Amino acid sequence: MVHSIRLMTVAALTAASLLASSAVTAQAPVLNRVIKTGTLRVGMSADQPPLNMKSKSGQMIGLEVDLAKALAQALGFELEIVQKPFGQLLGTLKKGKVDMVMSGVDITPERTKNFLFVGPYLLSGKSLVTTSETLADADTVGDLNTPDVTFVALKNSASAAFVKKNMPKAKFVGVDDYEKGVAMVIDGKAGAMIADVPACALAVLRNPEAGLVTLAGSLSVEPMGIAVSAKDARFYNLIHNYIGAIEATGLLSALRQKWFEDPSWLGRAPVTPTD
Repeated sequence: MVHSIRLMTVAALTAASLLASSAVTAQAPVLNRVIKTGTLRVGMSADQPPLNMKSKSGQMIGLEVDLAKALAQALGFELEIVQKPFGQLLGTLKKGKVDMVMSGVDITPERTKNFLFVGPYLLSGKSLVTTSETLADADTVGDLNTPDVTFVALKNSASAAFVKKNMPKAKFVGVDDYEKGVAMVIDGKAGAMIADVPACALAVLRNPEAGLVTLAGSLSVEPMGIAVSAKDARFYNLIHNYIGAIEATGLLSALRQKWFEDPSWLGRAPVTPTD
């Protein structure tokens, strides 16, 4: 009888242990997948220089590419960059087809409803690039809220939401990438492109003969972060700790200087189409 009770107790404890193990596995689906495969899948648009882009030779380069490589190396995983249009990146993350998105994603209250964000690793803000000195001299967002102007911005981006919220009287056109937006401005099909400060400054640098200008300041202040699944707090904790460690080494500061202050990489960047 005593032996039977002991066997039943052991069986119960084993079942409880298995259930607890299953619960832990269920609570960390992303972390378990990454550990099992040894691969960290990072979603990027590949057309947001200087953050991420394909070079003339077809290689992925940019601040976020360097950061993703450093993160994967520190974790001991292989890095797989999954390229998707910006507007599809968070949807791809939600479907579990990537483990994180690192592609100039602003941390907003709306996005935080569905995702966790590690960071910020960059502070940016909304600006504009235009050929119009009048638009570039605007003192407030209200000065831009006119039906006479057409603004372009990335589809499903914080910049698109910014235009719709703050310039409702203006016309709006969504584009798939920055190159198309800049081309529309240069060709006179749009008055200005609304984007983060780095993208606007880069557009001016890459098109010195196009007469492009940007704002001296910015229209907003926005933090950029790494989007991860809200269903895996353990994976978030891991990435949060490692990004903090990378920041402490000074690597992030070095990457900001490399990609935002040193123009030498421009020779490797793809040519912006204007037709």
